[in-house]
Amino acid sequence: MKKSKRMLFLIMSLCVVFLAVGCGSSSTSSNEQKDSSTSKDKAVTLTVSAAASLKDSMNEIQKLYTKDHPNVTIKYNFGASGSLQKQIEQGAPVDVFMSAATKQMDELKSKNLLINDTVKNLLQNDVVLVVPKDSSNVKSFDDLASDKVQKIALGEVKSVPVGQYSQEVLTNLKLMDKVQPKAVYGKDVKEVLTWVETKNVDAGIVYKTDALVSKKVNIVATAPKDSHKTVIYPAAVIKNSKNADAAKEFLTFLSGDKAKTVFEKYGFKVGK
Repeated sequence: MKKSKRMLFLIMSLCVVFLAVGCGSSSTSSNEQKDSSTSKDKAVTLTVSAAASLKDSMNEIQKLYTKDHPNVTIKYNFGASGSLQKQIEQGAPVDVFMSAATKQMDELKSKNLLINDTVKNLLQNDVVLVVPKDSSNVKSFDDLASDKVQKIALGEVKSVPVGQYSQEVLTNLKLMDKVQPKAVYGKDVKEVLTWVETKNVDAGIVYKTDALVSKKVNIVATAPKDSHKTVIYPAAVIKNSKNADAAKEFLTFLSGDKAKTVFEKYGFKVGK
């Protein structure tokens, strides 16, 4: 009888051990699945340095993207493309760069600072001449040489692509010598536009997309296509990005139909 009791106790003890092992294995499996899910939905913050002229469209795109990707936070750094380029060269923590000209992107590529296979030309834009809403002194680029025009706002040539395009336009139209003494230079295209809106200048040269979002200026002329280089907006993922996969996914979204609709709404040309 005692022997039977010992045998029963031994069997029950073994059952307890097996149950404990089984539960531990199940718990481990559950934790592994949880960890995998957490990794997939891990919170990510993307820093996007973008040309100032992209501000309105990119703010709208941010809302669309984060709605579909709630784990992603997008932080923008808007400014002159040349200034943003220098920041990246100096080690600024940037995931995606969007320039208003190929020059800045090409320079970063030559310094091996980009993931080269992510570089793509996303958009095109037009260069336009704008005046305050109620102004009638300027109706064409030629009018910039008139004595009635005292101040003309341009982007700073060294760091602001719209300033570089403006210089090309004015030089090809043989107006640069007459405009130069009247020129005041803004740190980015938004500043140029603001000066025109506030009537601090008689006219300014900006992108069509910037002019379209303002209710305080009129477009009086569009620069001839052969008077300047094509205005191309390239984008790329920075090589030192700590979130390269998420950055690539965001860049893919910018090339998709949802983003295209937004860009076209603001006057950009897409897919050229």
